[in-house]
Amino acid sequence: MTIRKLDRIVQTLTALLLAVVVNGCSLIDDDLSGCDTDQSIDYELELVTNMNIEINTQLSTIAELGVAAALRSHLTKIFTDFAHDASLSFYDKTGDSLRAYHETHIMDANQARYTFTLPRREYMHLAVANVMDNRQVTLTDDDRCHGARLSELSASSGTATATTPSDTLASHTTGLFTARQPMDVVEGQSHTYHVRLYMANSAAALVVDPRGLDASNMQVFTTGFASAFSICDSTYRFNAVPSIVRATAVNTAGVDQRCFCSVNFPSHDTQGPTATRTIIETTEPFVSLSADQALWQFRAYVRQANGTITETVLGIHKPLRAGQLMIIKAYLTDDGALHTDDQTVGVSVTLDWQEAGHHDVEL
Repeated sequence: MTIRKLDRIVQTLTALLLAVVVNGCSLIDDDLSGCDTDQSIDYELELVTNMNIEINTQLSTIAELGVAAALRSHLTKIFTDFAHDASLSFYDKTGDSLRAYHETHIMDANQARYTFTLPRREYMHLAVANVMDNRQVTLTDDDRCHGARLSELSASSGTATATTPSDTLASHTTGLFTARQPMDVVEGQSHTYHVRLYMANSAAALVVDPRGLDASNMQVFTTGFASAFSICDSTYRFNAVPSIVRATAVNTAGVDQRCFCSVNFPSHDTQGPTATRTIIETTEPFVSLSADQALWQFRAYVRQANGTITETVLGIHKPLRAGQLMIIKAYLTDDGALHTDDQTVGVSVTLDWQEAGHHDVEL
């Protein structure tokens, strides 16, 4: 063998050895430790909401401008495309949907880019924003893709569980955003994904014109909403007995009207029975037969000077959807009852509510 031939053989063997070292991931299929690939993901919050339109439409008179400004200020941290924190999980699609990788970031922005070094495989990526500062909702069962959900906390136990009618929950304190993105990480190939996060909760506001009466002791609750949101399949879960949410009194100092706002998951999205409002005169002011058949409700309680409590149930037949604000307007009468001019809202009034034995809500 000549020296020239020997040199060529050495060069060939050297080249093969370098290929094994540099490209070992593609030559040794069973060892994935060297197969990690950088994947860049751009995250952006997409706020799709009717808030401005609803406030401008429902609270448009000069007398209502003050309560409109107060409500808008109250919802500043709810209807916003600003993400404080982000929980980012990657699940193995080909296995048993266990989480393969997880990161949390303080985003503090509308959009951000993060780079992840991931082994080659098919993933389902789930992203959740603004859970950290939400005192009423937590991310649960997120070790598996199809179990991951946002769940409300029980007022009595402080843990995610079904609630009883006597439980009252606080309103959500942040606008929650989620996204899902299938990803196929191919060996040796880097990709950039664009993930858009959309709002998962909503808000309902009751604006009351006291018409010169004392409404300082009024308390308002809402009910009929979902208790959890499954992130992977983007569906809402409802308890057999809906939770009761305590609406927050909006700061309307210096304004004649009172406003109560509840931030919660959406209602059922199926239209209930006919919204025709039928009023029957009884010993009570009036009863609307459809109030208890609505998709969701406001429940207002006013304590009278004689110590009795008047309960008014406003039944809303329009679904409250994610990202939506719905405003219902009513006015107070001297017996503590609320009335509304909205003929699509069912109304039921119970005078002397405590003596009637209705103790669904702890006042």
